[in-house]
Amino acid sequence: MIAESFERIHRSNLVGMGVLPLTFKDGDNAQALGLTGEETFDLTGFDGDISPRQDVAVAITYKDGRRKTIKVLCRIDTANEVEYYRHGGILHYVLRQLVA
Repeated sequence: MIAESFERIHRSNLVGMGVLPLTFKDGDNAQALGLTGEETFDLTGFDGDISPRQDVAVAITYKDGRRKTIKVLCRIDTANEVEYYRHGGILHYVLRQLVA
């Protein structure tokens, strides 16, 4: 999910559900990028190894086939949240800890 910002609890809930919260950088926003909701987004150059607050490249493919790549900020903010995300969310993390 890419947004201009997240409320603290919403961002935390996304991570807890295994959703990668991303925020626009460098003055980008949906309006400036001409986003309508009909685009597709691909993480590029991202091998799944994540660190708190890293930059991530996102390729936007517009309905007419144009592509644009932008940098966004990953809003996984702590090492604990990295672990939750790697496990698919906090529930999966806790269940794996109980099984181990």
